[in-house]
Amino acid sequence: MSDHSTHSFDKPIVFYDGVCNLCNGAVQFILKHEKSPHLLFASLQSDFARELINQNKIPSSVDSIVFYHNNKADVKSKAAFRIAQHLKAPWSLVNIFSFLPQSITNAGYDLVAKYRYQFFGKKETCPMPSKESRDRFIDI
Repeated sequence: MSDHSTHSFDKPIVFYDGVCNLCNGAVQFILKHEKSPHLLFASLQSDFARELINQNKIPSSVDSIVFYHNNKADVKSKAAFRIAQHLKAPWSLVNIFSFLPQSITNAGYDLVAKYRYQFFGKKETCPMPSKESRDRFIDI
């Protein structure tokens, strides 16, 4: 059991594939371009993520980015759009595509996700965050 209760966080949590180089790069990008230090992060491989997934009936096979806030989880492109709302311009403008049907935006997301390891590589273990951002990561 993790030391963290999923109900004790009032900030949104971004769950990501901790062994994926593309996903780790995306987390670093978010940290650099966030409007304010509002988001928390946890690897999908963490005990905390497994607890939350079980508690919220999120399919355990989920390997996409998950945006979790107020007991609601968004995955894939919807999660990406939710994250973009927290980014500075021009990056927040990604949301202009949120009007598209989710089937279309998820198809694009799934295409990138399918080949992420082949194009960007994979780590054996989740990398440790920097000292400056460590307090933004849960269950490291």
